[in-house]
Amino acid sequence: MSKLPAEAYAIIEGRHSDPFHYLGLHTEGDRNVVRAFLPDAANVEAIGEHGETAPLARIHDAGLFAGPLPNGSTRYQLRARFGDNVVELEDAYRFPPILSDFDLYLLGEGTHQRVYDTLGAHPMTLDGVDGIGFVVLAPNARRVSVVGDFNFWDGRRHPMRVRGPGYWELFIPRARVGDHYKFEIIGRNGQHLPLKSDPLAFAAEVRPKTASIVIDERRIPHPRPAPDRVNALSSPMSIYEVHLGSWRRKGRNEWLTYREMAEQLPAYASDMGFTHVEFLPISEHPFDGSWGYQPTGMFAPTSRFGSPDDFAALIDACHGAGLAVLLDWVPGHFPDDPHGLGNFDGTALYEHSNPLQGRHLDWGTLIYNYGRTEVTNFLVSNALFWLDRYGIDGLRVDAVASMLYLDYSRPAGGWIPNKYGGRENIEAIDFLRRFNTELFAHFPQATTAAEESTAWPQVSRPVEYGGLGFGYKWNMGWMHDTLKYIGKDPIHRKYHHGDILFGLHYAFSENFILPLSHDEVVHGKRSILGRMPGDDWQRFANLRAYYSFMFGHPGKKLMFMGCEFGQEREWNHDYSIDWHLLQQPRHSGIQNLVRDLNRLYRALPALHELDCDQAGFEWVVTDDANNNVFAWIRKGNDARARCLVITNFSPNVYRNYRVRVPFAGKWHEVFNSDSAHYGGTNVGNIGEVRASEDATPELSLTIPPLAAIFLVPES
Repeated sequence: MSKLPAEAYAIIEGRHSDPFHYLGLHTEGDRNVVRAFLPDAANVEAIGEHGETAPLARIHDAGLFAGPLPNGSTRYQLRARFGDNVVELEDAYRFPPILSDFDLYLLGEGTHQRVYDTLGAHPMTLDGVDGIGFVVLAPNARRVSVVGDFNFWDGRRHPMRVRGPGYWELFIPRARVGDHYKFEIIGRNGQHLPLKSDPLAFAAEVRPKTASIVIDERRIPHPRPAPDRVNALSSPMSIYEVHLGSWRRKGRNEWLTYREMAEQLPAYASDMGFTHVEFLPISEHPFDGSWGYQPTGMFAPTSRFGSPDDFAALIDACHGAGLAVLLDWVPGHFPDDPHGLGNFDGTALYEHSNPLQGRHLDWGTLIYNYGRTEVTNFLVSNALFWLDRYGIDGLRVDAVASMLYLDYSRPAGGWIPNKYGGRENIEAIDFLRRFNTELFAHFPQATTAAEESTAWPQVSRPVEYGGLGFGYKWNMGWMHDTLKYIGKDPIHRKYHHGDILFGLHYAFSENFILPLSHDEVVHGKRSILGRMPGDDWQRFANLRAYYSFMFGHPGKKLMFMGCEFGQEREWNHDYSIDWHLLQQPRHSGIQNLVRDLNRLYRALPALHELDCDQAGFEWVVTDDANNNVFAWIRKGNDARARCLVITNFSPNVYRNYRVRVPFAGKWHEVFNSDSAHYGGTNVGNIGEVRASEDATPELSLTIPPLAAIFLVPES
């Protein structure tokens, strides 16, 4: 055996960074020579394009073979003997590159808006041979191999070639959909990293396993579209927020599958009158207790509940039931699990290298480097992916405040200022503006919503006017103030009257969603019902009044699962919500109330058309703190599209309560939260009341205790 060149040993030892330079077909003098590395093969021969064969000499005992092709062939296969088995196989190192020059240009520029069509694992046919093309970004790696079911998870067998600014690629013939795989990476200092899952994987194993799974994402059935204009500012928008793992369980506390949820969830949410369902993050994540907010597979719907096709079936069922679907999306941070994005190529590729920038103290997670072109391109493409491939109707972006501020939840001296010395994260701001610009340009009927807990200006205003470009913003201030108010004993509420009034000072500064989300029913905060003071009658009456106040208030609505029937205990992600409570009249009454509020909200233009417009709201009673009464008019575009909303947050009945209205004549009491149908005492106005014919018409009303009534003028 003659002395081999150094790169032959680099192949044998699994450290060659350009395997195509040595393996595959090469011209030596007037001969076409093939080199192949097949560990454990006893012998190998080349099969020419016309079936001729020629043995390849073993040039190293590790499994390195070389020899001329028969009769000057330029296309070939290999036949190898492994023990008693003889197999014919295609040589991965005879195929052309996967990435085009144009792909590399767009990837380098950061404008490849569909990286999911290029990176990751994709079934393809090259030179008439079926297989899988693998592409991954690892610019600082010394060597990258793809390992999986097709090569005994041996990183020596399929080292990849590097293209452009650090994109590694390889076509593996006869690899198949369903194969499991990862990437084996050697860092620039020669260190072997933990096997990495594919950042662009479209499916993954069920935790605690972490391998990526080859999926032909082009064949995922595309769900039918949602109804038109579901996200418009002038449309009703009532969102049912759902954690798929605990909405409903079966058997011995087992998850429902996506398809089982498709049979139950859309029908329930539609019957309840919701317009949207919003799923807590479904991107693949290793830890159940993160609720999906620490994702490792941004392009893969979690395999806990089934396959990508199954997830698409759930979206289709929601759309078929008239529901739009929103996803919680997490571009603010990611976990440092060894198989994930952290230290991906041996360096801080996706995150910042400095922990003062690159790690969240609250969650122990890593922060994306929004100043890196490849990272922002990855995230923007991921946002577009969910709308493109699964027909998702919008994304709610988690923890936006943590992205906007460099000093978010950090002590003095524990953060790095921006280039102007300020605390604003300029790169994150640019990323969010680009994200919204791209999303609305490609999907104008979709929407985005920001969970932003500070007073950052113009979150839901257009980018061209200096805003961040979101469609909506969660109104966290409204949620905190009103829950604080309703949690007080009624005798003390007069001292907190401003908690209700204050929100209307800024209610139209953004396109607001009023959120009663999962965050408000965990970590010792108690359930929404659990915050209500008094005996059982008062607690349930308070809850009915509070929900009615919410639906009468300007802004779109969001309610976490279980809240719609008065869940007693805090939410626990390991168990189903307490459906058995519906056997009790008080809880079924709350459910009836929410169903009717949803239907009324959708039916009355006054309650939704100008949700985000000052012109749609007028105070009527603001100064009755002693009686805990508020009243206002909601307005639609039509001159007589009006709804009078009156809330009484005291346990007293008020009779002959005078309220001015814009029109004389009959006003119909279209909703009363004190109805016996909801568990109330049936105090009210017997369906209608007539406004005086004075210059300023007034209604003389009976206002029920701890309740709200809605009245509309006769058409």
